Amino acid sequence: LGGGCANCHALEDAAKAALGELGLPQEVGHITDFAQIAACGVLQTPALMVDGQVVSSGRVLTKEEAKALIEKARAQA
Repeated sequence: LGGGCANCHALEDAAKAALGELGLPQEVGHITDFAQIAACGVLQTPALMVDGQVVSSGRVLTKEEAKALIEKARAQA
């Protein structure tokens, strides 16, 4: 989630790399509409959402951080 700035793209790249290492499809959507972002409860971008749950906002994650959050969110689903 984010407006499309460099930080948003960096988070998207980290998420795709994490998904690749986890052997999951690298299908990543990018919501740029701020009304939709706010409706998700996100006040700071970039944000990462996994399976409809916001797992991080306001910072660019490393690949390893994204990987850990993706694994945790999928385990809780």
